[in-house]
Amino acid sequence: MRVRKFEIALLFAWLTLAIGALLYGGDSPWSADELRQLRSLAIASLQPPAADPSNRVADDPRAAEFGQRLFFDKRFSSNGEVACATCHLPDRSFQDGTPLAKGVGTTDRRTMSVIGTAHSPWQFWDGRKDSQWAQALGPLESPVEHGGNRTQYAHIVAGHYAADYEAIFGKLPDLKHLPRHAGPVKDEQAKAAWEAMLAADRDQVSTVFANMGKAIAAYERKLEPGRSRFDAYVEAALQSDAQAMKQAMSRDEIAGLKLFVGKGQCIQCHSGPLLTNNEFHNTGVAAAKGLPADLGRLAGARQVVQDEFNCLSRHSDAKPEQCGEVRFLDDNPNQLRQFRVPSLRNVAERAPYMHAGQLATLKDVLEHYNRAPAAPAGHSELKPLGLSQAELRQLEAFLGTLSGPVNAEAKWLRSPVN
Repeated sequence: MRVRKFEIALLFAWLTLAIGALLYGGDSPWSADELRQLRSLAIASLQPPAADPSNRVADDPRAAEFGQRLFFDKRFSSNGEVACATCHLPDRSFQDGTPLAKGVGTTDRRTMSVIGTAHSPWQFWDGRKDSQWAQALGPLESPVEHGGNRTQYAHIVAGHYAADYEAIFGKLPDLKHLPRHAGPVKDEQAKAAWEAMLAADRDQVSTVFANMGKAIAAYERKLEPGRSRFDAYVEAALQSDAQAMKQAMSRDEIAGLKLFVGKGQCIQCHSGPLLTNNEFHNTGVAAAKGLPADLGRLAGARQVVQDEFNCLSRHSDAKPEQCGEVRFLDDNPNQLRQFRVPSLRNVAERAPYMHAGQLATLKDVLEHYNRAPAAPAGHSELKPLGLSQAELRQLEAFLGTLSGPVNAEAKWLRSPVN
């Protein structure tokens, strides 16, 4: 019986090799080292996001449900028309498809997807926030995004979500004597009202505000990237299943993948299963016309150190020794116009590209990297690639294989009943 099983195994191996020979001219398309690289890029290699010590409710299902309701609620804005989901649309990979995000006004940056951001130590294009919950708070007070203020939001929580809030965070403070609109924002009246409040009242309101961010973060941690055709191809390649490899990706797409990990040098920054190293680089992208000078990571690094909601702040649940990223952050002039490397998951669905939507198509992006123009400020890390037009088309074809669904229960992908 054992001999029979061995013969069957040998026959299966021979058939696999024979099919591979027919499909690939007798040669395996990948070396052992290349297969290790492909495995490292596949979604199967993605580990669950690490615990966030700064957010004690990050993995509390009650907080996720509360955060989802906040995420879709337009009342948390100055005009009652803007929610987090206004720019982070579930049916568009939780981004908006516009060059510049539009809330109550227009921002200076492109909306980044929130899918998979639980894996990143930094948020936004410039990394000015060091957690998902701190990131969620920024747009709420931005005059061109949600445009609201802290006491406004605290009053809404007390009026519509008191039971949800108190079940997770404890009793809400008494807000009846506080102004309807007050906060450390650009609006002069709200700012003056905030400064006139007692320090103890400001602190209590800021705690409610921080807890809103922590609940939204608990929701966003549910949003992970899903399996794509590329992942199906890698699984087939690791199993030497030539037929499944052929079904998953075309010859041009496979050629593009070879360029991605080889001559194109894309893997230098777009590494790991999220296809990003979560770092910051100056790639010589032109400044967007009509916008203020953007210092990128140079400004973001300074802002995150001073942020009242960073990992070291009194609103964080972490111990100082758990905040190494921000504790040891350098103020380095070489960070000028460096921007965060975005994930390439679903990249073909996320035009336009770069931090202010300067490049309209993936073709434009690839041609930019191929030319490697000088940076408008700072030092570009690019060098010309010398790829042919045919190779650029193959790379673009490969990038299309990275599209896949959000890996989350269906209930997290729609607005709940508020």
